[in-house]
Amino acid sequence: MPKHTPAPLDPRSPLVLDTRDLPRRPGALRTVRRVAAAPADLGVELIGVPTGADLDLDLRLESVSEGVLVSGTISGPIRGECSRCLRDIDDVVAVPVQELYAYENSTTDMTADEDEVGRMQGDLIDLEPALRDAVVLTLPTNPLCREDCPGLCPDCGVRWDELPADHSHQQVDPRWAALSQLTRKEE
Repeated sequence: MPKHTPAPLDPRSPLVLDTRDLPRRPGALRTVRRVAAAPADLGVELIGVPTGADLDLDLRLESVSEGVLVSGTISGPIRGECSRCLRDIDDVVAVPVQELYAYENSTTDMTADEDEVGRMQGDLIDLEPALRDAVVLTLPTNPLCREDCPGLCPDCGVRWDELPADHSHQQVDPRWAALSQLTRKEE
């Protein structure tokens, strides 16, 4: 099966790492600290990183025999809404990242599937797929404003936190209304 040719990377992009100054001998090390704008659609349905938000990249690039191992932490703001009460959620996410990027024409090309290991384009590494995987897999699919969020009243739609303790929407079936009168007389 022929391999597809990826689009050329822009070395000026904040999510593209240039490894020209990292020697290709195992053990060579370089740290990268930068702020990058978050790409679009970095999240799940109810919560995610706002497009263009500042992501702090604190990474370590290490030469290994087959390529460059990128490890570190990516952190940034997340915004969304509670899946129970629909309150806005503003928080911060910090996710660990560890990804091997194989050199072009390394033995990894023959021993690993194309989507198993990241690939370098010349001396450039596209960090966006690893960033996307790390952040999206960390986010909850049903985010909560707090663990014990009681949600909304199913009848009137008001947050339970904002309703009095005795709030109810008792609807008595008219066919049984006479029986409810009997229980009141006993009390």
